Amino acid sequence: MDALTPPDPAIRALRAPWVWLRLVRAPRGRVWRRLAIRSPMDAHAGDPRVSPLWWIRRPAGPFYLLLGCTAILLTLGLVMVLSASSVTSVTTFGSAYAVAQKQVIWAAIGLPLGWVASRLPQRIYRRLAYPVLFATLLLLALVQVPGLGRQVNGSTNWLVLGPVTFQPSELAKLALVLWGADLLARKHAHLAESRHVVVPLVPVGILLLGLVLLGGDLGTSIVLATILGASLFVAGAPGRVFAAFGAIMLAGVIAMIRLEPYRLARVTALFSPGADPSGAGYQGLHGSYALAGGGWWGVGLGASAEKWGFLPEAHTDFIFAVLGEELGLAGTLGVLGLFALLTYAGFRVAMDSTDLFTRFAAAAATSWLTVQALVNIGAVIGLLPITGIPLPLISYGGSALVLDLITLGMLVSFARSNLRAAAQTQESRSPHPHAQPSARSREAPTT
Repeated sequence: MDALTPPDPAIRALRAPWVWLRLVRAPRGRVWRRLAIRSPMDAHAGDPRVSPLWWIRRPAGPFYLLLGCTAILLTLGLVMVLSASSVTSVTTFGSAYAVAQKQVIWAAIGLPLGWVASRLPQRIYRRLAYPVLFATLLLLALVQVPGLGRQVNGSTNWLVLGPVTFQPSELAKLALVLWGADLLARKHAHLAESRHVVVPLVPVGILLLGLVLLGGDLGTSIVLATILGASLFVAGAPGRVFAAFGAIMLAGVIAMIRLEPYRLARVTALFSPGADPSGAGYQGLHGSYALAGGGWWGVGLGASAEKWGFLPEAHTDFIFAVLGEELGLAGTLGVLGLFALLTYAGFRVAMDSTDLFTRFAAAAATSWLTVQALVNIGAVIGLLPITGIPLPLISYGGSALVLDLITLGMLVSFARSNLRAAAQTQESRSPHPHAQPSARSREAPTT
């Protein structure tokens, strides 16, 4: 095909992902008749205008990126949890598979919930916004009740209800995403006024932040502040609102650091980890040793040396260090690439949507997952202080994994809605290629 010659209409139609959706639903005979050209890439062989990554820019690109990146990261996470926790699991439970089996159970719970979330329409999420918010506030309050709340690593953010132990702070992220998006979508006609953007979004967000900070969970508070900031940004809040919000958050972070000596020690160890190699700088130093020991290609799965009691929290907060030691620089860059594609897909869902709720929710949820991954990885490589938040889909943790899968399922649902809207728009703009002429058009013209 000449570079200056427009592509054949049939080839152009095959490039559209909604055509492939129609192929799936068409009768068998029609499918084979339409598949005269084997694939869009075969049809455009030799066409320099077609990029090798043309499918990412298609309306179906975010849908498949979300599914593919989630599947790969989840699988890699299960493998790395098994590897990183094997030594701790043997010494604590007597079996190298005990911790990994728990993670598999949480994944088995989260995957069906994520599938259900991917099938729910947008109106269901809007109806769930207020119930989820009120339930989250209640659960966060119950964490502070003696006998119900449980302290782990200096933070009281676990709730024990019978045999179930979970973190309500993880649910707070999704609650703020849904409620904030629904609120801003309802007030879209008044978002030009700053007070309508700020109230009641910021006060309720600060209430959630306060309840989480009351339990001492600074890492989750940073993620909640990110969700709130992303919602304000997408809503078009003026710069003075961001300046005031940023000042409040900075003052809160400084206060939390000053109140707890171990947090101040972590910040100090960020700039001079060698000053206290057996204390505050111990975890960061051994995380760096693990990454350095991996080299380009790693020492191999299961062959990490740091997980043998040297690196604290090897299967939770610092699992990225074990991944770098066993899979090398190539493995860490691959994980970063997957998170970059996940971020791109999430923001594409937000930009492609014409529905305000979808736009606000997709942008806030994507910001949540992206910033959480960056904060975790930044702490492991020594660019940020250690905050104790997990790496999405990879670190061990049932509450975080289930909520991550539900959130990604919600993004898949939004991507499917965008794809359906794009198909309807395309069909309304162009007549069906196999449409039969109407009876009026078949009549012979009168003379």
